[in-house]
Amino acid sequence: MPLISLHDRAALAERFRTDPALHLFELGDLDDTLWPNTAWYTADPDHGPVALLYSGGDTPVLLAFAREAGRAALAELLDAMRPFLPRRFTAGLPDGAERALAPDYAVERRTPLLRMILPDTGRLPTELPYPAEPLDLSDLDALRALLAAGYPESWFDRRLLAAGGYVGVREAGRLVAVAGVHVHSPAHRVAVLGNVVTHPDARGRGLARSCVTALCRRLGPTTDHLGLHVRTDNAPAIRLYERLGFGTVMTYNELVLRAA
Repeated sequence: MPLISLHDRAALAERFRTDPALHLFELGDLDDTLWPNTAWYTADPDHGPVALLYSGGDTPVLLAFAREAGRAALAELLDAMRPFLPRRFTAGLPDGAERALAPDYAVERRTPLLRMILPDTGRLPTELPYPAEPLDLSDLDALRALLAAGYPESWFDRRLLAAGGYVGVREAGRLVAVAGVHVHSPAHRVAVLGNVVTHPDARGRGLARSCVTALCRRLGPTTDHLGLHVRTDNAPAIRLYERLGFGTVMTYNELVLRAA
C-alpha cells in the first residue's frame, strides 16, 4: 500500500472537523506552536484514516484513530508505516490496532484511557479553595520535579508551558499541584488537558480540582472542544471530572511500543 505524506493544514483541519471528539489531538497539533514537529500520513488522500507522528516532546508520539467502520483501513495504514517508525515511541490507538505493527513492535506498556469532553465551561465552579496561578518557563525546574514525584510517566513539552498552557498551586513557595495542556489551538478552538498532578504528600485536599477548574476557565474563551484523558481505573479522577461536567466520548489505549 503506498504511503502518502500530507502537508495541507487547511485540508487536514477540514477532515478532522467532521469528528472533533475523535480528533481533538490532531486538530490541536495543527496549531503554529506544534505544527513544525508533526508528520502526517495516509493511504487515502481523500477519506481514509490519517496517522500523526509527533516528535516535539520527550518521546515520539504516534496518534491514529478511526471509528469502527474505518478500523480495517487504519490497520492497513499502520502496517504501511512500520518502516518509518522510531525504535521506541508512545502511541494512542484504538483497542487492538497495535496488532498491525506486530511482529516488528512489542507492547512495553498499555494504559486504557477514557476521553472525556467538557461541553460547557460556563457551569464550572466560580469559587475555588486554592488559587491556581499561570505558570511560565521560570517554573520549568519546579514543574519537572513535581512531575517526577507524582507522575513520572508523564509526557511533557516545554513549549506548551512557555505558551501559557499550565496553571499551578503553590504552598510555602513550593509547587504542589498543576494542570496543563497536551495541545491547545485557539485557531481551531480545541484543547486537551494533560499532566494533572498533585504531589503525593498533598493529595486528597482538592488541589487538582482547583487547577483543572482554573485552567478550563482560562481556556474557555478560545475553546469549543475541551477534552482530557484519564485512566479507566482511576475512579477518583473520573468522579472529579464528572462533577465538573465532563462526559466520556470514547476509550482507547496509550501504548509504549518498542522495536522487537
